[in-house]
Amino acid sequence: MQSTSSAPAADFSAASPAPKPSLATWLAVLSVGVGAFALVTTEFLPVGLLPQIAAELRVSEGQAGLLVTMPGYIAALSALAVTIGVGKADRRIVLLALLSLLFVSNLAVALAPNFAWVLAGRALLGVAVGGFWAVGLAVGPRLVSLQYATRANSLIFAGVSLGTVAGVPAGALLGDIMGWRVAFGAAAGVAVVVLLTQLLLLPKLPVNRGVALRDLPQLLHIPKARIGLIATLLIFVAQFAAYTYISPFLEQVTHMNAKTISALLLAYGVTGFFGNILGGWIAEKSVRGALTGTALVMGLATAGLPLLGADPLAATVLVSIWGLAFGAMPISVQSWMMKSAPDAMDSGGALFVATAQVALASGAAVGGVAVDHFGLFSAMFLGGSFAAATVFVMLKFGSPRRFPSRLHVVH
Repeated sequence: MQSTSSAPAADFSAASPAPKPSLATWLAVLSVGVGAFALVTTEFLPVGLLPQIAAELRVSEGQAGLLVTMPGYIAALSALAVTIGVGKADRRIVLLALLSLLFVSNLAVALAPNFAWVLAGRALLGVAVGGFWAVGLAVGPRLVSLQYATRANSLIFAGVSLGTVAGVPAGALLGDIMGWRVAFGAAAGVAVVVLLTQLLLLPKLPVNRGVALRDLPQLLHIPKARIGLIATLLIFVAQFAAYTYISPFLEQVTHMNAKTISALLLAYGVTGFFGNILGGWIAEKSVRGALTGTALVMGLATAGLPLLGADPLAATVLVSIWGLAFGAMPISVQSWMMKSAPDAMDSGGALFVATAQVALASGAAVGGVAVDHFGLFSAMFLGGSFAAATVFVMLKFGSPRRFPSRLHVVH
C-alpha cells in the first residue's frame, strides 16, 4: 500500500486535471484487483475450513488459527523486506513472481502430509501476501494518476470483497463436499489464471529509485499518519480476532451445518462487496467518517453475536451487517493513509502494510488464545472491544482541526 513513483499533491482540487484513463489502463488496474482476489481467497481460506482442518490434522481450533496468524506475521516482515529488496526492479516482474509463489503455497498445502508442512506452505503465502500489498497497491495510482487514485484503489479492493463473496464461501463449500485439500488445490488453479491475466494485461512498471531502510519510518513523523497507523492496528485486530473463528462459532453456538455456514459466508461477502462501494463513496466525502463508521458497525455486529448469535436469524443479520463493515474497512484505512501522507507513502507504505499484517496475525492469535481458554464467545467480544477502541481513537484524535491542511508540491 505504497506508491512506487513520486507522490503528487494531496490537494486534488489544486492539481491540474489528469487525462481520463483508457480502457486498457482500467483493465490493467482490474488485473491487480484479480490478484488481490486470489490472495484474499487464499489468506482467509482456512476461516471457512477451520473445523475440517483441525479435525483431520488433530489440532485444536485455536492451533489451527495459526494458518491465519503465521502468514500475517511473515507478511509483515515480507512487506518491509520486499520493498527494500526489489530496489528498482520492474514492478510487473515483481508481481508475477509473487503470484508464482502464491501458486506454490497453495499446492504445498494441498499436498502436505501433516500440520507442520501445512504451516510451511502458509509461510510461503506470507511472503507473497506481504510483498503484493507492499508493491501491488501502488500500481493503481501509478496507472491512473492521483486524481483517479481513490477509484482505482476501490476497484482493487473490490477484489478483496470478491474474495469473501466467492472465494471463502466457495472454498468452504468445496471443502465440505470434496475435502479441504481440494479447496487449496482449486486455489492453486486460480493463482495460475491470475498469473496469466496479469502477464497479458499489466504493462511494464519501471521505477526511478528504490526504497532504502532509512526511508521506511517516514510515516511515523507525520501526526495524521500516526493516527492512521494506530487505527489500522486496532481495526485489523478487531476484525481478525473475531472473523478467524466465525465458522466454529456458527457451528457450535448457532448450530448451523456446513452448507448453511457457507451460505452465510456468501451473504457476508455480498454485503462486503456493497460495503466496498459504500466505503469508497463515503471516503471521498469524509475519510474520517468512513473509518469511524466502519469501526462502529463492526463493533456493534461482533459484540452482538455473543448476545444474540444463538438465534440463527439474528446471527444471519449480524454477520451480514458485519460483512458490510468489512467491505468498507480496507478502502477506509487506505484512503486515510493516502490523504494523510501522499509524499511519504512512496517509501513508508511498507510500514502501513506491516502494521496491518501484524494486526491481522495478532488478532487471530489473541482470538485463538481466548477461544482455547474462554470459549468462542470471547473472540467476538474481543472483536467488539477493539472496534470500540478504534472509534474512540478516531473521535478523540482524528478531527481535521488537529491536522492543518498543507499543499504538497507536484513532482
